[in-house]
Amino acid sequence: MSVIRSGGPRGRGLAVVVVVLWGMLAQAQRLEAPLEVGGNRPWAQGVPRDEQQAAQALFLEGNERLRESVFVEASRSYRRALRHWNHPAIHYNLALALMNLDQPIEVHKHLESALSHGADPLDSSRYEHARSYKVLLEKQLAWVDVRCDERGALVTLNGQPLFTGPGRYQGLIRPGMHSVIAFKDGYLPTEKRQALMPGERTKLELDLYTEDEVIRYRRRWSAWVPWTVLGAGLVAAGGGGWMHWKANDSFGKFDAEVPPEGGRLSGRLGSLHRQGTWLRTGSIGAYSLGGAATVTGAVLLYLNRQRAYRLNPAEMGPSIVIAPAFGTDSQSIIGTVQF
Repeated sequence: MSVIRSGGPRGRGLAVVVVVLWGMLAQAQRLEAPLEVGGNRPWAQGVPRDEQQAAQALFLEGNERLRESVFVEASRSYRRALRHWNHPAIHYNLALALMNLDQPIEVHKHLESALSHGADPLDSSRYEHARSYKVLLEKQLAWVDVRCDERGALVTLNGQPLFTGPGRYQGLIRPGMHSVIAFKDGYLPTEKRQALMPGERTKLELDLYTEDEVIRYRRRWSAWVPWTVLGAGLVAAGGGGWMHWKANDSFGKFDAEVPPEGGRLSGRLGSLHRQGTWLRTGSIGAYSLGGAATVTGAVLLYLNRQRAYRLNPAEMGPSIVIAPAFGTDSQSIIGTVQF
C-alpha cells in the first residue's frame, strides 16, 4: 500500500490512504447506455428534443474517448453535451473523466449535479458510488468561507479575483497555504494567510482600515517618570541654591564678628564657621545631584516622546476560526487525501 505524508500542523505524519481512492476508481463504471430522449422526467422538462439528441451524440462521443482513456477529449465532449442538456448522467461521466485529470473540486461539483435527481437517471450502484466518492472528496478538501462587508473592495484568493464587496464566497478548496487579500483605494490592503487542512471549515473575515485608523502612539515609559526625575533634579538644585545662600550668610556674619586684633574665636564664631562650611559642602552635593537629575530628566523626556507605529490590519479584524468538519472516527477510517 502506498502512502503519502502531508505537511502542516495537523497533516504532518498523517497517512494518506491511496488504496481507498484507487479501489473506488476501479469500481467506478461509466454510463454506456444512450440517454433516454423525450419523456416527462424532471431533468428533461423544458429541454427541446433536438437539444436532447445533440447532447446524446456528444455524450456517446465522450464515452468513446473515456473508453480509450483520452480523458481531456472525453471531458471536452461531456462539457459540450451539457450545454445542450443538463443531464445527471453526463455530469456523472464527466466526473469520472476529471478524476483522472486531478481536478477534485470540479469532480465534486459534477458529482453534486449527478446526484441532484436521485438514483433514477443513473442506477443504484452508480448512485451509491457517486455519493460515497463525494463524501470522500469532502474529507480530502478544505472548505472556506470568505467574507468582506466593505463596499467596493476587491477580494482575491491566491492572486485571483474572488468577488467585489460587500460579498461572500463559500466553497471547497485544495488543502495547503492560501492567501486572501482585500484591496480598496484609500485603504490599506488586508491579508489573511492560513494553512487550510483537509476536512476543516475555515472562516476568513476581511476588514479594511485607512492609514489613520491603524496609526497609534506610544512612549517608552509612563509620562510621569521623566517629569518626576526632572522635578526631583530641580528641587535638589533649588535646595543647593538655598544652602549656598545660607552658607554665604553664615560666613558673612562670621567675617563681621571676627575681632580685628585676632585671637581665640568665641563659641558663636566657631558655630557660624562650622555652619557655613557644612552648608557650602551640602550645596555642592545638592548642585551635583540636582544637575545630574535634571540632565537625566531632560534626556528621559526626549527619549519618552510619543512615537507613531502602525498596527497590522490583519490583527485588528476577527481572527481566523477553524472548526473540524468531520469526526475523528471517520477520518481514522478513510484517512485524509491532500491533492
